[in-house]
Amino acid sequence: MREKVGLLVCLWFLLYGSCLGRFVVEKNSLRVTSPGSLKDVYECAIGNFGVPQYGGTMVGTVLYPKANQKACKSFEDVEISFKIKPGGMPIFVLADRGDCYFTLKAWNAQNAGAAAILVADDRVEPLITMDTPEEENARADYLQNITIPSALISKALGDNIKKELSNGQMVNINLDWREALPHPDERVEYEFWTNSNDECGPKCESQIQFVKNFKGAAQILERKGYTQFTPHYITWYCPDAFILSKQCKSQCINHGRYCAPDPEQDFSKGYDGKDVVVQNLRQVCFFKIANESGKPWLWWDYVTDFAIRCPMKEKKYTKDCANDVIRSLGLDVNKIDKCIGDTEADTDNPVLKAEQESQMGKGSRGDVTILPTLVINSRQYRGKLDKGAVLKAICSGFEEATEPAICLTEDIETNECKENNGGCWQDKAANITACRDTFRGRLCECPVVQGVKFVGDGYTHCEASGVLRCEINYGGCWRGTQDGRTYSACIDDHTKGCKCPPGFKGDGVKNCEDIDECKEKLACQCPECKCKNTWGSYECSCSGNLLYMHEHDTCISKMLIRNSAGALFGQSFSAWLLREYRVMLCTSTGSGDTWTRRFGLSWHSICHWIIKERYLNICLIAISDNREW
Repeated sequence: MREKVGLLVCLWFLLYGSCLGRFVVEKNSLRVTSPGSLKDVYECAIGNFGVPQYGGTMVGTVLYPKANQKACKSFEDVEISFKIKPGGMPIFVLADRGDCYFTLKAWNAQNAGAAAILVADDRVEPLITMDTPEEENARADYLQNITIPSALISKALGDNIKKELSNGQMVNINLDWREALPHPDERVEYEFWTNSNDECGPKCESQIQFVKNFKGAAQILERKGYTQFTPHYITWYCPDAFILSKQCKSQCINHGRYCAPDPEQDFSKGYDGKDVVVQNLRQVCFFKIANESGKPWLWWDYVTDFAIRCPMKEKKYTKDCANDVIRSLGLDVNKIDKCIGDTEADTDNPVLKAEQESQMGKGSRGDVTILPTLVINSRQYRGKLDKGAVLKAICSGFEEATEPAICLTEDIETNECKENNGGCWQDKAANITACRDTFRGRLCECPVVQGVKFVGDGYTHCEASGVLRCEINYGGCWRGTQDGRTYSACIDDHTKGCKCPPGFKGDGVKNCEDIDECKEKLACQCPECKCKNTWGSYECSCSGNLLYMHEHDTCISKMLIRNSAGALFGQSFSAWLLREYRVMLCTSTGSGDTWTRRFGLSWHSICHWIIKERYLNICLIAISDNREW
């Protein structure tokens, strides 16, 4: 019986390969920075294990070991270590292909202290994807513990690196994953191809564990619209010649149209492949109904809860158990049953038919031939199915500076603005910086603070602009405080630029110096004037029984004036004016010399002096009497 099942499974993969044959090898770039003879950019294939540094780079020096060159056994056995001393460059181990699984080579290199492993192909051929081994043929308990990135390089490049190393040359390499995934805009679209089967060994267990661990992050991204997630499930069809066979009947629904392998690979016990297909279909329909209700993120809850509450081992992998989970999440079971349809009918199921069509590669995305498979922005993810690794890959799919906050945590990326402010402009006094941390690095962009836009190159200069610019650190202009008075070179009605205020001179940005109006004879220069310089201004007084008039920089005689109206003002003040200056106050119809004609002064000037000297009533009387100003 087991041989028959194995034969059918093999037939499934052969058929699968024939109809879904376009496999795309996902690549990243490898730049050799020294020696000069190898200096260039090369392609390398990303291994489907470990943790590729999506969105980032890694610099290291290559070491080709003298022993254990295929890395098939522990380097400890040959007394080789790749651990570096403080200040040393990370070691990239170069290993030859062959004799053992790629994953074992990576595991041995990692345990010896390597930062990455480069596997040199042993034949001239296009690059291939290094994948994980089949669990029944290899010990798989270490697979999920591989954390270093891996890359397959061509035989030619491997031979050239070995030649330079044998000549005593240091080979330095920059592994670059920044363009391994497209990052066109502020939303990432990704697909997860999975399976509801929980009896397929470590791979199934890793899928379930990943869903449980990644659920929180996935729901945050989906709820806030940062991502668009779609789950998918692989099925295969039974060839016409085998539709009536026991194998196809037990593994397929809808008369051989949609099939899955037997979970235990034994038709005589446990659940059948068709049970897996139905549960897969139920999970697709759950997502469809949840998406239509505006809550697509509930899929993560359903798959997690179903795995916990309805495992095959406990004989709970049933429709009733699934419906209990569905009801607990608030979805309509009847709608999901309607979506599932009649699994015994000899007709196409539109949902599963669409899933089969989606397996075919489109554009830059290859056919889905590996379970589980993660597709991010139409590129297949390569690497460990781990929360941190996958989240890092998704974060690399955002256009720079549009990534959500979850992508900028210390667990995901390094904040380059923390060290030397990323080399960007900053105003330490105002706590303003042009450094903007991004998943891929940092940007030096002049910021917008409290509605005020800063303009400049972002590296050496940023200047506040706009009508509100003086509200933010005085617009970056000079300011000074002395004797309780503060002056600033920022002018509110100017959108940019700095100008020292009256009483100061300088560039307005770094420096404004007090002008000594007395020394430079800019004010208080009448014969009777006494000048005293102050910070930002000056004080002027008159000698003897005289009063200083600021507007015209002159001194006039004081007089005793009572703070009242009437004849005293009209007679005494007029008499004083006539006696002292031979002028008279004229009404609008009068004639004669006026104050203005005598001194070029207006009544406005006199009023300014009167207010200053607190003779306010005199000013008001003059206005009410229509005296000439």
